[in-house]
Amino acid sequence: MSRRRGLAVALLAATLPLMSCSTVPTSSPTVQIPQAPARPAEAAGIEPLPPAPGASAEEVVRTFIDASASTVTGHPVARLHLATEEAETWDDATGISVIGSDYATVTTDSGTVLITANLVGTVDPRGVFTVAGRGVFTREFRLQQVDGEWRISDPPDGLIMLEPDFERLYDELQAYFLDPTTSRVVPDPRYLLTGESQPTALVERLLAGPSAALAAGVSNPLNGAQLRRSVTVEDGTATVELTGMPADSPLLEQVCPQLVWTLQQLGRRISDVVVVVDGEPVTPERIPERQTVEDWASFDPDAVPVDGVGHYLDAGALRTAVEGRPTPGPAGEGVYGLTSAAVSADPRSGRLSFLAGVRPEGPGVALLAGPYDGPLTSVLSAATLSAPTVPGTREEVWVVQDGATVVRVPAGAPPQPVTAPTLAGLGRTDVLQLSPDGVRAAVVVDGPEGRRLYVGTVVRSPEDGAVVLRDLREAAPTLAQVIDVGWRNSSNLLVLAGDESRDRIVPYSVGVDGWALTRVTTSGLPSQPTAIAVAPTRPALVSAGNTVWQLAGGTWTTLVRGAQPLVGGAPFYPL
Repeated sequence: MSRRRGLAVALLAATLPLMSCSTVPTSSPTVQIPQAPARPAEAAGIEPLPPAPGASAEEVVRTFIDASASTVTGHPVARLHLATEEAETWDDATGISVIGSDYATVTTDSGTVLITANLVGTVDPRGVFTVAGRGVFTREFRLQQVDGEWRISDPPDGLIMLEPDFERLYDELQAYFLDPTTSRVVPDPRYLLTGESQPTALVERLLAGPSAALAAGVSNPLNGAQLRRSVTVEDGTATVELTGMPADSPLLEQVCPQLVWTLQQLGRRISDVVVVVDGEPVTPERIPERQTVEDWASFDPDAVPVDGVGHYLDAGALRTAVEGRPTPGPAGEGVYGLTSAAVSADPRSGRLSFLAGVRPEGPGVALLAGPYDGPLTSVLSAATLSAPTVPGTREEVWVVQDGATVVRVPAGAPPQPVTAPTLAGLGRTDVLQLSPDGVRAAVVVDGPEGRRLYVGTVVRSPEDGAVVLRDLREAAPTLAQVIDVGWRNSSNLLVLAGDESRDRIVPYSVGVDGWALTRVTTSGLPSQPTAIAVAPTRPALVSAGNTVWQLAGGTWTTLVRGAQPLVGGAPFYPL
């Protein structure tokens, strides 16, 4: 299912300009720009108009930006705003700068038209969105008279598009690649123009490979394959005709789920997928010719254990969010006095099997690990340890030791360092949470500019088993005072951060690439939330006022509806 999602809360500003002619100061604050007139609501869905006769230079620049919001190949209306030669040479396909709709235009003393805007982000030609920083986007346009009318003589390549227009015209879709265990597909968000060409465009994105930030952490069994012709869709069946790989290749049992999960997002148009290699339909063992995601359900990027209910801690004892029942074993009895914990399931059986928790020990803390319902042993000591986190694809736990060193502990094995070459330079890491597929990590770093949210990629070496956390990038630059984060699913986060307008901590939802930053309700909470827990298909949990709450129907409620709130904190979900 395609999703159009908007940034409802924050105007994001620029540090990553897409267009070579743009100027984006990195030290300027986000600005509010009042000069832009409101655009009429009825403009949605209507192709833009050419410049009006006698339009001023500023009006020509504004309608040129409006004309970026077109679905017509080549943007012919936008070219009508350009001088004769530039209309022929302007390249509209180098990417998009998405700006806030409240932008200003000013005619300078030199006669140019300067626009100033908050940059939401940029989209490259492959549809990869990069969230902007906290600067200001400016662009100076030169114009000249052509047959008595103002026309732009130095247009930047690519498009400048208002955020509402981008939301209206582009769908967020996922290109799915494979995690290192080849057991799950991993989402890589792409933004594609609406229309009949989306199935072909999606497959072309797969063939071109993952985005730069994700590439080292995933595999692409479609690498080297080519489309013989455009993807066809007839009576709900999408047919993908490939060449460049053997029809009996063992990789087809990875290629097929990759294609099926990617194309069945377009659920209203595509109900099943047929894969053809060099003219021959592919039918992996026990899989029908017409494949659906149900045939490849084991590759679900957001699979969670069937009995993976919420957990939390009460006076050091581990409890479930089902009426506050204690978990089996000594941890549920409070033997260890845990302050935080994580649980993973056996990837083969789906049963909760591995428990890790942090407890005070002497002047510092210790990480304990062992069976979910059995005795735990100390595996790591430190002055401080972050709350443990687990992936959904293997039995291991990760923590941050003393705010600087990332350590992972596989079940039954000694601690092993995770190389994080740029993390220490950002500041002290207080929170680390692995995505359900184990390919990404969200971290909260307390640095010179406050507590910020970053997302990085987990890269595992098949040769020596080394693990690296790399390609860290700020996921929500406008959020300050971030205190906790969790994965709603493999492509979306829920964040606790400061709301400057109300001077309190509130939840926000945001995409893994920084798109769709949206404030989440606090209705029903007795006080500010202090910790959060989320998992795919599960209700969000928070601790607030030393009690635990769940999000249900747009309101935070007690775990047992109608009953008093259950005392506790440090909520989490098993994976």
